[in-house]
Amino acid sequence: MKSKKEISIVTLMAILFIALVGFKTSPVQDKWVAPASADKIINPLKNDATAANSGKKLYKVLCSVCHGVKGKGDGMGGAGLTPKPANLTSEAVQSQTDGAIFWKITEGRTPMASYKSSIPEKKRWQLINYIRTLKK
Repeated sequence: MKSKKEISIVTLMAILFIALVGFKTSPVQDKWVAPASADKIINPLKNDATAANSGKKLYKVLCSVCHGVKGKGDGMGGAGLTPKPANLTSEAVQSQTDGAIFWKITEGRTPMASYKSSIPEKKRWQLINYIRTLKK
């Protein structure tokens, strides 16, 4: 009969094997596209410079770790993530509607968290106004 220690080691090895195989064979995520309904969401703070300044402060605390200080997707926290954090200065991001970006921040998608319950709506709009200042 196997000891508890032998069973624990075998179980741990099996879990590690499954995790490693799963990560290597997991499919690449599709391009992240917000639903068409998100494009109809209107930014109540559009072109508000004060909101953008508030968004910059929030961005530095919450977003820069993954998206990088300048928004290029090169933050230290994002180095090991799949998919990589978006380059917020890119045409791909900047061409999206404010509503689509708002939807993505609100809903999240692995590995990006949902901020629906942790960042109030007004602050999410402030973040979007700051993201708009990151254009190349």
